[in-house]
Amino acid sequence: MPNFIPAARPLIGDDERRAVDAVLVSGQLAQGNEVKLFEEEFSQVLVDGRSAVAVNSGTSGLHLGLLAAGIGPGDEVIVPSFTFAATANSVALTGATPIFADIEPDHYCLDPDSVEAAISSRTAGILPVHLYGHPANMPSLQRIATANGLKLFEDAAQAHGASLNGERVGSFGDFAMFSLYPTKNMTSGEGGMVTMNSPEIERRMRLLRNQGMERQYENELVGFNARMTNIHAAIGRVQLTKIWGWTEQRRQNAAFLSEHLTNVVIPKTAPGAEPVYHQYTIRVLEDRDRIVAALRDEHHIGTGVYYPIPNHRLPSFQQALDLPETEAASQQVLSLPVHPSLTSNDLERIVSAVNKLTKAGS
Repeated sequence: MPNFIPAARPLIGDDERRAVDAVLVSGQLAQGNEVKLFEEEFSQVLVDGRSAVAVNSGTSGLHLGLLAAGIGPGDEVIVPSFTFAATANSVALTGATPIFADIEPDHYCLDPDSVEAAISSRTAGILPVHLYGHPANMPSLQRIATANGLKLFEDAAQAHGASLNGERVGSFGDFAMFSLYPTKNMTSGEGGMVTMNSPEIERRMRLLRNQGMERQYENELVGFNARMTNIHAAIGRVQLTKIWGWTEQRRQNAAFLSEHLTNVVIPKTAPGAEPVYHQYTIRVLEDRDRIVAALRDEHHIGTGVYYPIPNHRLPSFQQALDLPETEAASQQVLSLPVHPSLTSNDLERIVSAVNKLTKAGS
């Protein structure tokens, strides 16, 4: 029986273990100098020097970023329905209301026309997701935000190092959040990093993550305990030294899949975009669940089906909306392994299995 090919595989090696052990030996386990260095290095490596604040999860990063940017009760923030629920959850947790817009079909990111149609007198911001590691249409969304006096944010949870027209994701909006969960393109074990364009948002972020205080016992506002530990930061610092090599491997793996897959709709790349392939997502126009099961059970290949229930239909939100591209994607998309640890034999097995199964279903 062939080895199982997982849909994702965290890459943790001896370098990360040594970095963690050094923190354990130091006795300085909570937020400290490792976190400070991780923030500085993340800023230089991935967002062209924009300020960065580390937190304990990507969801915390979105939640605190929205609060730091002034979002709260009475506001509306336009978000995609086709994404992980954390995006909309973070808006709701501020007391604001997430308003769901449709996606464009080629890249699965917010459709600017749908965003424009969703604007109301209560709209305060737009929060696109750079889904699967492909940049959203930020120039069009920036124009809409400017024309309507709105704030623009970025959910870059899946897009470390992606760029559009030479500009890195994480440097477009008032703030951007990167997830550091184990299955992301790089990890700190668990955590998030928020980048921002103003000292005011940065200071409020630092207060909010630390019980509202900059100096001990001088609490300036009601805050949270959302700090990253030195242990997690040590892992993240090592991963930063490897991210570009891994990204190039992901791109090479994606190119192989795109060249050899047949009978499916392969991912498209927008003009000027450089995606990082957090996921390699195809469309299967029929029998998706059969193909997923057969890949797992017959060919020992893991896949991901993201997001089979659009956010606007979740029990937690339940908005009666007509979002046809979101509904179509939720029924058709299928993510194949693309991670850097794939071998050439793995890639050939994936292509052979998908082509066989999709041909059989045609």
